[in-house]
Amino acid sequence: MTVTERYDIVIAGAGLAGASFGLAAAQGGLKVVMIDPQPFDAQLAPSFDGRSTAIAFATFRMLDAIGVGASMRPHACRMDRILVTDGRRPGAASRAPSSAFLRFDADEIADRTDGEPLGYMVENRRIRAALAEAVARTGLEVRAPATVAAVETEAGVATVILGDGSRLRAPLVVGAEGRGSRVRASAGINTLGWGYDQSGVVATVAMARDHGNVAHEYFLPDGPFAILPLTDQRASLVWTESTRRAEALKAASDEAFHAHLMRRFGDFLGEVTVQGPRFVYPLSLSLAERLTTHRIALIGDAAHGVHPVAGQGLNLGLKDAAALAEVLIQAARNGEDIGSETVLDRYARWRRFDNIALAAGFDAFVRVFSNDLPPVRLARDLGMAAVNRIAPLRRAFMHEAGGATGDLPRLLKGEPV
Repeated sequence: MTVTERYDIVIAGAGLAGASFGLAAAQGGLKVVMIDPQPFDAQLAPSFDGRSTAIAFATFRMLDAIGVGASMRPHACRMDRILVTDGRRPGAASRAPSSAFLRFDADEIADRTDGEPLGYMVENRRIRAALAEAVARTGLEVRAPATVAAVETEAGVATVILGDGSRLRAPLVVGAEGRGSRVRASAGINTLGWGYDQSGVVATVAMARDHGNVAHEYFLPDGPFAILPLTDQRASLVWTESTRRAEALKAASDEAFHAHLMRRFGDFLGEVTVQGPRFVYPLSLSLAERLTTHRIALIGDAAHGVHPVAGQGLNLGLKDAAALAEVLIQAARNGEDIGSETVLDRYARWRRFDNIALAAGFDAFVRVFSNDLPPVRLARDLGMAAVNRIAPLRRAFMHEAGGATGDLPRLLKGEPV
């Protein structure tokens, strides 16, 4: 006979968003269990995820509040400036600014951010390691490797059936397993979206010259090329190409890849050396039609997968996690059923507009910048020039990128729930 175990929340997915939500919910006294198909230790291997993430300064406050920030800080590189260039080739940021050039400087908003940078660049494996350490320290239950076979909901409770036949019961199930969410599929929640016929080629490089905590982004006809500062005089490259070219780059010899890389990178930071493997990630937009349904809520990429052009994907997911945790903890303290439609609707209303508006904005950004049509180039260059000259507008962009605007969850203010 299968033993049924009971929790307050079953979280499908122990990745970045799922583990962050689990820690936040546990801090509020909720009993959670995380399910993940990958062995938890395997997620810490350098080969598991080659990406690095731009963490907004408000998001880092949340990581501090859930006990993760201290472990990450030695590996977090400040982004004090972001230089954006619209050009046909890289290297333009090393010359004098043109009308098609944007410069964002953290000093401009330092009076409102207590000297925080625009964000922090951290390798995903470092974030995963810090989360794993906090999960172990907190004593959160993790079942991995384990798969979600089905989710059944009825009045007052949801039952998660695992691949081995185990049954877990809770008032609420949270889907945090990424774009291929089994929880979302079990709930019958459809997605809207499309592919971009682009892939992101990701690599880490060591540089001959200090990057000065400056992030560079070049908008080239085939897609953006970003040079993002890391600790130890390294950088994370996010190189967007057509999917066909990206696969060719992945298969190229080290010498050929380096030659292609240097043509795009330019020489303003000296010679670069690729460290570790290359990774290729197909790019697409995916939006869940609903964030919640009967006894189910979605966060992170299970709810919205966006183009990395603005580096906001994880920040959106962690904002979901913070908002859902706050709603559920307050509901539990008030004696409410945390999986009820009334409670879950508070979360959906809080996050729905922000997610849709930003996803649409990123999509429009990609379409405007990933082409070389003269009329479009002229329009975007005029727009960039205008933003560059209007200081209040430029500061508004920086506050938005820093995650410090709108109705923020308490965790993103650095306050405990």
